[in-house]
Amino acid sequence: MKLIVGLGNPGSEYERTRHNAGFMVIDHLAQKTGIKLNKTSHFSHWGRGTIAGEQVVLLKPQTYMNLSGNAVASISRWYKLSPADLLIIYDDLDLPLGKLRFREQGGAGGHRGLDSIISQLGTQKIPRLRIGIGRPQDKMEVVDYVLSPFTPDEKEQFDLVVRKAAEAVLVLIESGIGKAMNKYN
Repeated sequence: MKLIVGLGNPGSEYERTRHNAGFMVIDHLAQKTGIKLNKTSHFSHWGRGTIAGEQVVLLKPQTYMNLSGNAVASISRWYKLSPADLLIIYDDLDLPLGKLRFREQGGAGGHRGLDSIISQLGTQKIPRLRIGIGRPQDKMEVVDYVLSPFTPDEKEQFDLVVRKAAEAVLVLIESGIGKAMNKYN
């Protein structure tokens, strides 16, 4: 079984913000695969289905970003999953807008949602897919930037990236992280 987690913040005020990149990918995957996110437990909205013969859980924590580890740890324990069975999808300031980067492990790089997950699971050996949102170009504070919506030009580009990220997740499920890294990094 694979647990695919998209990080974001609940609530309509955050729906189309840069910080909700992970939620957007999960929503696109759910639509593409027919997996309904109709369960509410483990501090999350989630759904379970099959992709390429593999049992998959798509998960959107509802704890707010900084407490994402509570949701991930809860459902991981429930299904008795190891960290290697997970994929965490989240926004990354250090990648240019639209770039994707898989990693098999590593630190949180300042991302508080990932930091919460690493803390709750007790390991940095957690596969992840980073989605570039770039850094603010002017003197805008980082917190204001990540919680702001995309500009119209950025949104068009980002919608393409969400589709590409969903395809990358499907490659990971079908062929493993090595092939996904070779194709999308």
